[in-house]
Amino acid sequence: AGERIQRGERLLRETSSLIGPDAPADKRFAQNRMACASCHLENGRQPDAVGFVGIAHRYPRRWEALNREVSLAERINGCLVRSLNGRPMPIDSPEIQAMVSYMTWLSSKVPAGRTVDGEGLLSIQLPERAADPIKGKQVYNYNCAACHGNQGQGQLKTPNQPAAGYVFPPVWGPDSYSTGSAMYRVLTAARYIYANMPLGRAVLTPEEALDVAAYINTQPHPSPTLSQPDYPNPATKPIDYPFGPFQDKFPESQHKLGPFGPLEAAAQ
Repeated sequence: AGERIQRGERLLRETSSLIGPDAPADKRFAQNRMACASCHLENGRQPDAVGFVGIAHRYPRRWEALNREVSLAERINGCLVRSLNGRPMPIDSPEIQAMVSYMTWLSSKVPAGRTVDGEGLLSIQLPERAADPIKGKQVYNYNCAACHGNQGQGQLKTPNQPAAGYVFPPVWGPDSYSTGSAMYRVLTAARYIYANMPLGRAVLTPEEALDVAAYINTQPHPSPTLSQPDYPNPATKPIDYPFGPFQDKFPESQHKLGPFGPLEAAAQ
């Protein structure tokens, strides 16, 4: 069990070389060189960074993107397909079982049913205006480009050796998260950025976080290959999900960039 837990943690850190483009041919499930830990910081241990502490107790649960209940293994595959632009692993594969074991181990000291501090994302105060990609570019160039690159290309662990993966992941372009990722939703990305970026000194205001999220998410991102469109029930789409159809009267552009206040009010 200990070896399987350790392998699960390693899969989060070394995703590209173990189950990505640089893995043996039969193990190439992820299609970009981001790692799970690119977003789930400290291998899922960091609060307010979509962490994994306690996650094993929250599954199986309903996932509205598929309009059905899913297991933890299925949810891991959902992230693999949407965030890493890949294809699902067999549910009984050693890799996915190792990841489940690691997440179960992280959850082992959390009583079932108890909410974990920092298990989700921080709420932010929303401005009355839409997110502004032009302002976001200024915020990005000043606060983000040093790590993530002037062209959003990220920073490799070893220059000119993509197989080693990234120390700072790309935030747009072919090796970044896909349009099916939750991070492609501007409000979701803003909440993540506000809590965690710049890494180690999160200093952005909520408006700055929202604008920089709009900037990086109006740049090119790959599109995932899905067997069916996400959120087949329009009533369950998050307000910042940027693809119609919607049940409300608001245009796709507002679901993409806001202002989100009227969307929130309409959803209540």
